[in-house]
Amino acid sequence: MAQIIFTQQLARFLPVPTLETQAATLRAALDGAFAANPRLGAYVLDEQGRLRANVVVFIDGKRSELDEPLGSDSRIYVLQALSGG
Repeated sequence: MAQIIFTQQLARFLPVPTLETQAATLRAALDGAFAANPRLGAYVLDEQGRLRANVVVFIDGKRSELDEPLGSDSRIYVLQALSGG
Protein backbone atom coordinates (compact mmCIF):
# COMPACT_ATOMS: atom_id res chain seq x y z
CA MET A 1 0.00 0.00 0.00
CA ALA A 2 1.04 3.59 -0.55
CA GLN A 3 2.17 5.53 2.53
CA ILE A 4 1.43 9.17 3.42
CA ILE A 5 4.06 10.80 5.61
CA PHE A 6 3.33 14.26 7.03
CA THR A 7 6.05 16.67 8.12
CA GLN A 8 6.75 16.76 11.81
CA GLN A 9 6.05 20.51 11.75
CA LEU A 10 2.36 19.58 11.80
CA ALA A 11 2.92 17.49 14.93
CA ARG A 12 3.08 20.73 16.91
CA PHE A 13 -0.63 21.18 16.23
CA LEU A 14 -2.13 17.69 15.88
CA PRO A 15 -1.21 14.02 15.58
CA VAL A 16 0.27 13.13 12.19
CA PRO A 17 0.88 9.40 12.02
CA THR A 18 2.12 7.74 8.86
CA LEU A 19 -0.94 6.45 7.02
CA GLU A 20 -1.45 3.71 4.47
CA THR A 21 -3.82 4.09 1.53
CA GLN A 22 -5.07 2.21 -1.49
CA ALA A 23 -6.24 5.43 -3.17
CA ALA A 24 -5.58 5.89 -6.88
CA THR A 25 -4.68 9.61 -6.71
CA LEU A 26 -3.09 12.01 -4.28
CA ARG A 27 -6.38 13.86 -3.78
CA ALA A 28 -8.21 10.64 -2.89
CA ALA A 29 -5.42 9.66 -0.49
CA LEU A 30 -5.56 13.05 1.23
CA ASP A 31 -9.36 12.96 1.36
CA GLY A 32 -9.09 9.66 3.24
CA ALA A 33 -6.54 11.13 5.64
CA PHE A 34 -8.75 14.16 6.27
CA ALA A 35 -11.82 12.00 6.86
CA ALA A 36 -9.92 10.32 9.69
CA ASN A 37 -8.53 13.66 10.97
CA PRO A 38 -10.59 16.65 9.71
CA ARG A 39 -8.36 19.29 11.34
CA LEU A 40 -5.44 18.09 9.26
CA GLY A 41 -7.16 19.21 6.05
CA ALA A 42 -7.15 22.85 7.12
CA TYR A 43 -3.37 22.77 7.43
CA VAL A 44 -2.83 21.22 4.00
CA LEU A 45 -5.61 22.59 1.74
CA ASP A 46 -6.96 26.10 1.32
CA GLU A 47 -10.64 27.10 1.22
CA GLN A 48 -10.85 26.19 -2.49
CA GLY A 49 -9.49 22.69 -1.89
CA ARG A 50 -6.05 23.43 -3.36
CA LEU A 51 -2.71 22.80 -1.71
CA ARG A 52 -1.81 25.76 0.48
CA ALA A 53 0.98 27.96 -0.85
CA ASN A 54 3.26 26.82 1.98
CA VAL A 55 2.65 23.10 1.36
CA VAL A 56 4.49 20.92 -1.11
CA VAL A 57 3.93 17.22 -1.81
CA PHE A 58 6.43 14.74 -3.18
CA ILE A 59 5.41 11.34 -4.49
CA ASP A 60 8.31 8.94 -4.91
CA GLY A 61 10.74 11.87 -4.90
CA LYS A 62 8.87 13.95 -7.50
CA ARG A 63 7.02 17.19 -6.67
CA SER A 64 3.36 16.45 -7.30
CA GLU A 65 -0.07 18.03 -7.63
CA LEU A 66 -3.41 16.76 -6.34
CA ASP A 67 -4.35 14.89 -9.54
CA GLU A 68 -1.14 12.84 -9.50
CA PRO A 69 -1.74 9.06 -9.71
CA LEU A 70 -0.34 6.80 -7.01
CA GLY A 71 1.40 3.48 -7.36
CA SER A 72 0.63 0.60 -5.02
CA ASP A 73 3.87 1.23 -3.11
CA SER A 74 4.20 5.02 -3.50
CA ARG A 75 5.64 7.11 -0.68
CA ILE A 76 3.90 10.46 -0.30
CA TYR A 77 5.60 13.22 1.67
CA VAL A 78 3.49 16.22 2.69
CA LEU A 79 5.80 19.07 3.71
CA GLN A 80 5.28 22.59 4.97
CA ALA A 81 7.70 25.29 3.92
CA LEU A 82 9.52 26.88 6.81
CA SER A 83 9.93 30.61 7.05
CA GLY A 84 11.50 32.93 9.50
CA GLY A 85 14.04 35.57 9.88
